[in-house]
Amino acid sequence: MVRIQRGKLLASCLCVMAAVFLLVTLQVVVELGKFEGTKFKNSHLKDGRAEMEAEPLHLHPFFNRGGLTLNRKKTLAADSFPIMLWWSPLTGETGRLGQCGADACFFTINRTYLHHHRTRAFLFYGTDFSIDSLPLPRKAHHDWALFHEESPKNNYKLFHQPVITLFNYTATFSRHSHLPLTTQYLEGTEVLTSLRYLVPLWSKNNLRKILAPLVYVQSDCDPPSDRDSYVRELMTYIEVDSYGECLRNKPLPPQLSNPASMDADGFYKILAQYKFILAFENAVCDDYITEKFWRPLKLGVVPVYYGSPSIADWLPSNRSAILVSEFSHPRELASYIRALDQDDRRYQAYIEWKLKGEISNQRLLTALRERKWGVQDVKQDNYIDAFECMVCSKVWDNIRLQEKGLPPKRWQADATHLSCPEPTVFAFSPLAPRRRSLREMWIPSFQQSKREARALRWLVDRNQNFSTQEFWALVFKD
Repeated sequence: MVRIQRGKLLASCLCVMAAVFLLVTLQVVVELGKFEGTKFKNSHLKDGRAEMEAEPLHLHPFFNRGGLTLNRKKTLAADSFPIMLWWSPLTGETGRLGQCGADACFFTINRTYLHHHRTRAFLFYGTDFSIDSLPLPRKAHHDWALFHEESPKNNYKLFHQPVITLFNYTATFSRHSHLPLTTQYLEGTEVLTSLRYLVPLWSKNNLRKILAPLVYVQSDCDPPSDRDSYVRELMTYIEVDSYGECLRNKPLPPQLSNPASMDADGFYKILAQYKFILAFENAVCDDYITEKFWRPLKLGVVPVYYGSPSIADWLPSNRSAILVSEFSHPRELASYIRALDQDDRRYQAYIEWKLKGEISNQRLLTALRERKWGVQDVKQDNYIDAFECMVCSKVWDNIRLQEKGLPPKRWQADATHLSCPEPTVFAFSPLAPRRRSLREMWIPSFQQSKREARALRWLVDRNQNFSTQEFWALVFKD
């Protein structure tokens, strides 16, 4: 009888323990559901924003991290480290604890962290920066960081002082940026000095029987730089082989007709046969230098360059490129190229640095040596990783200052972090072919972007949510 009573008592205890365990488990599931689920009061967006029902859960530090689910680990990380919220969903990561040297930050695209007490920085990708949705009102400890490596035509508003100065930190193509991306298309010095694709001059001279001295490959026609107008005029004075969609007069082999093949070995070998490549950027901005400039240097072809006014600061050597800006008219440029084409000694002077493997530009060498990211190098961080860690480290620097009772350091971008003048068009002789196209859109677009920048700055400084109707009314206000 005693044994039976003991058995009943033991069974009752086990039932109670099981019930408690189930209750605890259920509570954890419920809390996780509250945190991970993004719920909205309304199914529609108000002024471009979703109104969220609940903020992320604030957790306690005594949980056993080793036994947590992935979602639970994300929650704990967010509650223990500064949160870097990608307002532009560039990375697609819903939550990641990133290590940046001795510092660590929680990176996410999850906008439920907008009002989290540990959110310290909002990261924006320039091309996706939109007035339709901004993290307002902006709190005093909220830093804004801009990553923008693209052409100004992708978002002209950013290139005006009222908007660029909204950001605390920047990573742009400008050398003045907090994280300069000026060499974003250059893997390193080794590709510049490599002779892998170099075609001997005697062979190029023989190929001149079937090839023009100049080659042009562009499929983005009539951009803000108005490069097609210049090349069209140049073609009236010297022969140019054009393979792209713009001004095409020569077909590529079918297997290379896809734009994705622009970095293919076969495409490189075609370009390497030429003496000169027209390397024209789609926009004219200080330090905006793309693969159009670096590619001919890699291939052992002389670039005829138009684009960044500061390009002389980035040449491998003083005589490694022909700068269009030094000629008053395409006629003069054509005459100079013909003279080099007919004089091996003068032409060879432009590739001598490559033949000797000597890069004399110390600015270029220093920039490549000191940059904290790599290009197409799996052994190095990419520039997005470097951008995230730059912001993370600066946020931590200020946290440590505040812990010592000191005021935080205020960082702010200035107009030099993205600098592009108003687009212009080339005006040549009346006999030159002219046509209405995108080229006539860029100047009014730039002028309107200045009004948009002023309107946006006024609304952001007000530090309240605003509608697109308010924005456009302010843009077109007399």
